[in-house]
Amino acid sequence: MKKEREFIAIGFGVLTVSDSRDLASDKSGALLEKNVIEAGHRLVERRIAKDEKVEIQKILKLWIGANSIDVILTTGGTGLTGRDVTVEAHCELYEKKISAFEVLFANVSMQKIGMSAIQSRACAGVAGGTFLFALPGSPSACKDAWDHILRQQFDYRNMPCNFVEILPRLEENKIRKKG
Repeated sequence: MKKEREFIAIGFGVLTVSDSRDLASDKSGALLEKNVIEAGHRLVERRIAKDEKVEIQKILKLWIGANSIDVILTTGGTGLTGRDVTVEAHCELYEKKISAFEVLFANVSMQKIGMSAIQSRACAGVAGGTFLFALPGSPSACKDAWDHILRQQFDYRNMPCNFVEILPRLEENKIRKKG
């Protein structure tokens, strides 16, 4: 951490993918909301979506297009069952995949749940200048992803590099083409 750097708050959207949860019973979404706010960031929007790829993508596209949302965290739908379609919804929208997130998350999960970590398809990417992370639906998995990976990467003071400092450059190829 570089203390002489000032913290920069950014906007988050939190989407829980579930056929059975609502905002009152959504522990994972509530945990992510709490962590985002406690870290000093803005929670711009929080929603629940059914395990339907079209519905998930509709919300993702809306939030990708919103100037106030820099990061989208989804929770749920990353498993192996037939209803788990969050990863497919995400990957079809990615312009660039953040492959290292999958590896890092698998390593963190392995330390916590052993070989059961193989069942997660957590993933991340960038689309329209927005970071997207698909996390498992369990509160403990969301906590692990936030505490061990995301909190540091979304803190501008984290050195040697972090996601906040590259956020303005995610779409620099489009800026160059317009100029």
